[in-house]
Amino acid sequence: MRAAVLERLNKPLIVKELAILELSFGQVLVKIHASGICGAQMGEVCGANGVDKYLPHLLGHEGGGEVLEVGPGVSTVKPGDHVVLHWRKGTGMEANPPVYIDADGNSVGAGWVTTFSEAAVISENRLTVIDDDVPFDIAALMGCAVTTGLGLINNDAQLKIGQSIAVAGCGGIGLNVIQGARIVGATPIIAIDIHDSKLEMAKKFGAIYTYNSSGWSFGDVDVFVDCTGNPDVIAFGYSIAKKTILVGQPKKGECLTIPNVRSCYCGKTIMDSQGGQTNPSVDIPNYLKLYKSGRLNLIDLITHRFKLEDINAAMSMAFSGKAVRCVLEM
Repeated sequence: MRAAVLERLNKPLIVKELAILELSFGQVLVKIHASGICGAQMGEVCGANGVDKYLPHLLGHEGGGEVLEVGPGVSTVKPGDHVVLHWRKGTGMEANPPVYIDADGNSVGAGWVTTFSEAAVISENRLTVIDDDVPFDIAALMGCAVTTGLGLINNDAQLKIGQSIAVAGCGGIGLNVIQGARIVGATPIIAIDIHDSKLEMAKKFGAIYTYNSSGWSFGDVDVFVDCTGNPDVIAFGYSIAKKTILVGQPKKGECLTIPNVRSCYCGKTIMDSQGGQTNPSVDIPNYLKLYKSGRLNLIDLITHRFKLEDINAAMSMAFSGKAVRCVLEM
């Protein structure tokens, strides 16, 4: 198979041929048709979490594909099944991460799920079977962007009818937070971003008010969701909201400063989202019902499409902040 390999931090990914070894217990060989590019992969490439001791390795954690072969003990998927590849644990066994071999005989590592490749060995519990009529690019969005956004509304925010919410950062996850808030009847829904084009999209997904982050001014809200990882934005959210939820994570070594804490801490919470506490085996089928009924807009989330050989152009576009979701089509 061909795969995009991260060999060195802050360097372009290398597309190369890799050999797939024999499947072990709980492992599943999947032909990948489409993969999304999430902020987590961008953070991996630039070393946002510090030293990466696993180099070289594969990337990607949201995809849509077809099962080609199953290893010993696998019972929840079978060859021919169409599946979502996701990073949150679902049903089935958790297998050992695979190791691939390049043309020079060097080992290339991977996690329980990777998606920047034509095929991949995936842990059984990172796969959820879907109907064959779901397009693979839509399936890819279910791996992280949709499930994180909607799960955050249901599980983290527990947003109620008529409660208010502000969302900073209107990318793939932020827009799903917004349309999740619309579905549960939140009001007002406020969108914040530095790109006016994304604010226009936020209106399409359910935002009532939009602010370019260079000029926001509004009162308190019930929930503030940060998808930027910017400590200043997080501190602002904490100052106006009862509950602040972090999707974006500050870089390693960055500090969060909360001014006037003695006067504004009472009854407030701040938490990270952990993928919206999604249970993929339960939530993905439910969210696909919303998609099929026309209540969940997913196709407009995909603003740019690339081939695997153009992975570095895709990463650059994703890094630029101008894209909502870039999708690799294998």
